[in-house]
Amino acid sequence: MEKLELANWLCRFKLSKYHQDIEPYRGREGKFHQLFTPYEVIEGEGNLLLNEGIDEMWDLITGAGGTAYNNSNARIGVGNGTAAAVVTQTGLQGTSTAFKGMETAYPTSIAQKATFKSSFGDTEGNFAWEEWTVDNGATANKNLNRKVESLGTKSGGTWTLEVSITLS
Repeated sequence: MEKLELANWLCRFKLSKYHQDIEPYRGREGKFHQLFTPYEVIEGEGNLLLNEGIDEMWDLITGAGGTAYNNSNARIGVGNGTAAAVVTQTGLQGTSTAFKGMETAYPTSIAQKATFKSSFGDTEGNFAWEEWTVDNGATANKNLNRKVESLGTKSGGTWTLEVSITLS
């Protein structure tokens, strides 16, 4: 009898769209989310773990180096690329892209799940959102994953993308 060992990677995302601008609430984003109600919420699951993200995780786990996906470094990036996700990609594929650091107190890690959350204000990421990624900063720029899915065209207001990744 063959013994089979499996690991599961489950990624869920939630995009909340607001008419209001989050910029006056930077550093206290929780207050923004309490005060305002999104006019649209899109939820989904699935993405592709990228080779460079896998390698970065192993480097961090083994102490071989790497840059942590923490509040100081982690970002969510969005772009207008529609090319299918492939494990060898090293980031977003679109010609229009925007990256935003984490909201206060993100990312979180609890119960085998990491949650990343970024809010793009009124003047950020105003183009068709066709892809997204989580990376570990402008200097390191190791993309953990990539998802290709049409989420709409942003033209102002605030769009908040929350990405939860569970390993089991």
